[in-house]
Amino acid sequence: MRASGIFTVAEFVPAPVPESDIKTAAGVGVATMRKEFSGEVAGRADTLFTAAFDQATGVGTYFAMESFTGTLGEAEGTFNFAHSATTLGTARDDEYFVIVPGSGTGALAGITGTGSIVIDEDGTHRVHLDYELPS
Repeated sequence: MRASGIFTVAEFVPAPVPESDIKTAAGVGVATMRKEFSGEVAGRADTLFTAAFDQATGVGTYFAMESFTGTLGEAEGTFNFAHSATTLGTARDDEYFVIVPGSGTGALAGITGTGSIVIDEDGTHRVHLDYELPS
């Protein structure tokens, strides 16, 4: 099955990063986020976000772990998904997206699958989930 939706970041809160004596050209940051989803993917997610990113050039890589609550089509429940990508200033490369096996509850118990995130030229963030539920 496939479900698609649009999401916005409702809250982005930087978190402290432990000091390190290793200094790189792209600093590492951590934040928590709250996202709101609408469409066939409807609900909200709490996100742990980590990135090494150069704001000036738009080059870097991020990793996010999300805890989602809401609906996919008619099925309601919760699950986790993880995603990462590298940006080279204008495009997303090397994208990874997986629904965490064993994380589903309610009507989403047993969910498995993958997905993707697409960012439109106008900044709209779209999510697509290709998933299966047990029969």
